[in-house]
This record gives sequence, structure tokens and C-alpha cells, in this order.
Amino acid sequence: MKLEIIRKTIGGILLVSLVSLIFFQPMRQFFCLPKSITVFEGQEYTFKVAAPVSAALVSKDSTISLEQDKNSVTLNASEQGKDEMILEFAGIPVKKVDVNVLKDFRVIPGGQSIGVKLNTVGVLVVGHHLVNTEEGKKSPGELAGIKVGDIITEINGNKIEKMTDVASYVQEAGKDGKPLDLVISRDSGKFKTKLTPLKEKGEENYKLGLYIRDSAAGIGTMTFYHPQSRKYGALGHVISDMDTKQPIVVEDGQIVRSTVTSIEKGSNGDPGEKLARFSNDREIVGNIKKNSPFGIFGELKKELKNGILDKPLPIALSHQVKEGPAKILTVVNNDKVEEFNVEIVSTIPQKFPATKGMVIKVTDPRLLEKTGGIVQGMSGSPIIQNGKLIGAVTHVFVNDPTSGYGVHIEWMLNEAGINIYETPKNKAS
Repeated sequence: MKLEIIRKTIGGILLVSLVSLIFFQPMRQFFCLPKSITVFEGQEYTFKVAAPVSAALVSKDSTISLEQDKNSVTLNASEQGKDEMILEFAGIPVKKVDVNVLKDFRVIPGGQSIGVKLNTVGVLVVGHHLVNTEEGKKSPGELAGIKVGDIITEINGNKIEKMTDVASYVQEAGKDGKPLDLVISRDSGKFKTKLTPLKEKGEENYKLGLYIRDSAAGIGTMTFYHPQSRKYGALGHVISDMDTKQPIVVEDGQIVRSTVTSIEKGSNGDPGEKLARFSNDREIVGNIKKNSPFGIFGELKKELKNGILDKPLPIALSHQVKEGPAKILTVVNNDKVEEFNVEIVSTIPQKFPATKGMVIKVTDPRLLEKTGGIVQGMSGSPIIQNGKLIGAVTHVFVNDPTSGYGVHIEWMLNEAGINIYETPKNKAS
């Protein structure tokens, strides 16, 4: 019996000691530190420590140096490389952290208002309509099993690129009384169907019973430009068709300069909007190769200047973004890019690409007075914090136009096909 009591007493003491250790400040810091830290050349990374905690690098000829005081450890990364950092408590190694130093990387921030024109793959079906025939009202397209959001890519074995390609096939098939052989692209894949055009009562023309569209246009904001590759990113979110609400599948597209003519101020429940027109010269300044959840991407024909911050800036990875003050670059009048104050309300250090990485709030009195906060057309406005490009504005909160979402810049760069993660050589021994 006494042995059993002693065993339980010792077990209880060990349990209390373990729990106390877990809640002990130095140990909590060990658990909270990531397993790996990534920084760029010339940057530093600081984390808090308690007094008994010390840090050391494994490699003797490391390109990374450490500075430590009672409350923090700072990593200084001078060159691209890789090392391991050992954290010790009372002289006992308790955690290993991989340190990766990436090659210095910079892009030029945007902020310019741009006009966007997307050319779709084939023609997009945006609605059905009934043809009033002698036998009653019918929709040939609906009878053929075609749905809103489908894309007609081929007719009678011929590729369809624009709306004007369709009319001659429809009239010819109607007169011959033969159905059209269509190839339809849908989210679930491609399929074939037959559609017989019908003639409206009292008219000579034959009709598909479908509303179709072959391009879309709008405005947005340039986010970044990479001078070495000429690649750019803009908008920060996908462009969807206004009727089908589906992402537009892009064959190609163009961007041009645009001029903001007026602002419809946002209010609770009613998002505002930038009203803009394509610039008079309609000069094409770049192409569009991709329309994705992270924005539109392509290459510029010429360098665009914002007139306020035209030098290349370093970027911050998602784990380097902090809650607190930041700035955005955007246009609210004509084509003048201006800087406005915002607050990073929350940020998520994402390991994998995701569109909603930050919540931001407009704090600048000038912008609040002019727009009410974030408005349509502001999507893509670059967000800058501590001299680094950290992301782009993407969405406004409908019930609070002063606030909205932002996307981390590293995911936009990844989507643009720009590799910022060059594998460093291993310095650890």
C-alpha cells in the first residue's frame, strides 16, 4: 500500500512538473517558433526569447549572423544560403530551426488604373431565349442541353473564336434543315451535341435560342511589375462573367491605360465603384495570359510608371507580414497614383496559396472622404509595409466598406510564373 502511495505521489509530481514546464515562458516560445525560417538576402528576422534561452548556428562559415540580447534573437542574412539554428535552454539543445536565405528579390509596385479586355476561348453562353415559331415558343439551345456558363468551341468541326464566326453557320443550317454539330466546354469536361436552329415567326433569320458573348471588359489596378521578366500581376482576384458568375476562361487579352472619371462612394450594404474609361489613345500596354483566383497575369510591352514610387521594392513573405500600419497605392482621380494609409487588422502566415491572407482597414481620412473605403476597381492596389510590397487589395466587406481582404504577394508572384524560391546551397556541416 505504501509503495502504491509513493508511486502515485511521484507520478503526480512529475505530471505537475511537466505541465509547469509546458507553461514556462521559455518552453512556450520553443513550441511557438516555426520549424523553418525563410528570409531574403539583406533582410533580418527577429523573435522574442526569455533570458535562459540561447541560439547558435551549426555552420562555422555561415552567411547568417546572430545578434542576441536578453529579450530577442536577430538573424542577419547577408547572402543566399542555408543553415540550422539550435536553440538551447540551460545549455541543453531543445529545438532545431532550419534557416533559408533566398536570393534578393524586388519588383516595382503598381497602383495605376488599367483597362482590361478579355477574349474568351470560343463563345460564352450567358442565357437562353425562346424563339416564337409557328409551332410555339422553343429554345433550340436549351433543347440541345446547353447550359448558361457553357462555352461553344467548335461548330461543324471548325474552331469558333468570336461571335461573328457563329452567324453564317446558323443561317446555313437553318436553310438546309440540318442540325449543327457543336463541341461544348463545361467545368466537367467537353461534350458534343446537335442543335437545330429555328426561325422566328414572321422573320427570315434562324436563331440558336442562346445569348452569347465573346469578350469582357472592365477596369482594375496594377499590382506589380517585374523588370527582368517583364511579367506583371493585377487585380488580385479572378474576373467572372457578370451574367453567369463563372470565371472567364481566357484565350488571350489586353490591358490598356485607363482614367478614373468619378467615384461612386461606398456605404454599408452598397459597395462603391470607380467609374473609369479607357485612355483616349487606347494603347495596348500588355497582354493577358491568365485569369486566376489570384488575379490577371501576363507581360508588359513597356514599363509603366506610377510617378510616386517607381523603384524596385523588396517583398515580404506571408509569415513576415505584421498587424499594424501599412499603405496602399491607387488612383481616385484621373490617372494620378496616390499613397493612402491603411491598417493590417489580421494576417495569416500561409504555407500554401490562398486568396484571403489579410484583413485590411482604410484609415486615411482623405480616402474615406473620397470613396468611403474600398470600392470596385480598387482591386489590385499594392499594399506596402515597412518599405516592402506585401500584397494587394482584393475584396471589400459589403457591410463595412472601410474594410476588406488582401492577398499575399508571394502567391501572386507564384501565379505569374516568377520563382522567388531558388534553392540555396547547404552551408550546414
